[in-house]
Amino acid sequence: MNKFMEVLENILMPIADKLNNNRYLTALRNGFMVALPFIIFGSIFVVIANFPFLDQWISESAYEAYQAALGPASASTLSIMGLFVIIGIGYKLTEHYGGESIYGGAVALASFLILTPQVIDFETANETIEQVGGVIPTASLGAEGMFLGIFTAFFAAELYRFFVEKDWTIKMPAGVPDAVSRSFSALIPITLTLSIFLIVRIIFSYTPFDTVQNFIYTLIQEPLTALGSGLPATLIAVLLIQLFWFFGLHGQIIVNSVFDPIWYALNNQNLEAFNAGQELPNIVTKQFIDTFIVGIGGSGMTLAVIIGIFLIGRSRQLKELGKLGAPAGIFNVNEPVIFGLPIIMNPLVIIPWLIAPVIVTFITYFAMASGMVPYPNGVIVPWTTPTVLSGFLATGNSWQGGALQLVNIAVVFVIWWPFLKIMDKQYYENENSAEDQRNETVNM
Repeated sequence: MNKFMEVLENILMPIADKLNNNRYLTALRNGFMVALPFIIFGSIFVVIANFPFLDQWISESAYEAYQAALGPASASTLSIMGLFVIIGIGYKLTEHYGGESIYGGAVALASFLILTPQVIDFETANETIEQVGGVIPTASLGAEGMFLGIFTAFFAAELYRFFVEKDWTIKMPAGVPDAVSRSFSALIPITLTLSIFLIVRIIFSYTPFDTVQNFIYTLIQEPLTALGSGLPATLIAVLLIQLFWFFGLHGQIIVNSVFDPIWYALNNQNLEAFNAGQELPNIVTKQFIDTFIVGIGGSGMTLAVIIGIFLIGRSRQLKELGKLGAPAGIFNVNEPVIFGLPIIMNPLVIIPWLIAPVIVTFITYFAMASGMVPYPNGVIVPWTTPTVLSGFLATGNSWQGGALQLVNIAVVFVIWWPFLKIMDKQYYENENSAEDQRNETVNM
């Protein structure tokens, strides 16, 4: 094991060093860190608002009022998390160049909003669809718009820097307050940058896509629609979910938008057969994905990662992350782990992050195909239901379903173990080195 870990260290650490020195990846990573407090806040209230089976313990009206009261917590953070990331990227990239960081973040946000459609479809009382202008769909500000937002922030910050370095600025006379002088100095670079994005929007309005967001989303969706259903398609879907997440995109929203109609249809077939007392026809269903793949701590099955952190963590960073991520992870909310470990753009974790859910998908499929575990019966289990209980309920109150989830956790844990050891060692050594430097400074 030690030899294997040494080989991984020798291979991955140089790659990590190169990526850490890349200004765009650094800005991307730091941009997500800007959004992290908002993400954690929203994640906590998602769990509280969707506590399993609460709707069965209280009246329907009380449950609706309860969710309506807590809804703004996630709606104003998780639902529009793309905005925080965009501002963070623009700010951090401009800061890297030594420019006015606040204007870099602001111009990135404004550029994205220019590209964002400001109209929604509204269903009237007589069930006709009308378009309402002057509004921005929150979906475009969240995960769906993240891909476009990231690259918009990069281009906007670079354009702003280009115009500033060309010295296309307004120089104010001496004696003008500094804040006023900086504002006028940024006027022309910001105007030129936003004008370019406005031109891009106008150009796309004459294409079949209508908007840049539709263009990006179509490019991602259309290749996925050809995949269909079954184990091969499921394996590809799971791998894509992990891959999108690694690059900072909400993989579930992107992939599920294509596969959910298929998975829900298969789920309903199983439910109809279950209610009729017939043999269940499908292994891969919505609950197959949500309960045995995604629903074990969240995307990437990070509940096993949290367990690993508690068992092997020596560094303060991992210990604190474990304490922070465990309560949310029990209810399958894993943003604290994804953004706090971090997983996004971290080459040290790409191998276990990609392959562990794929292997677990194989195991789960063949465990059900062989008859060791019942098929999902089509009953929709709340996604915040803790592991083991969710497996029990999804397979028709079968203990095998919960046991399979425990096996899956063990598999993911074994795959992640050497990589967590490497990360923990790196963090631990960095913390000790920083502590030694502080002690030397104090003793001088």
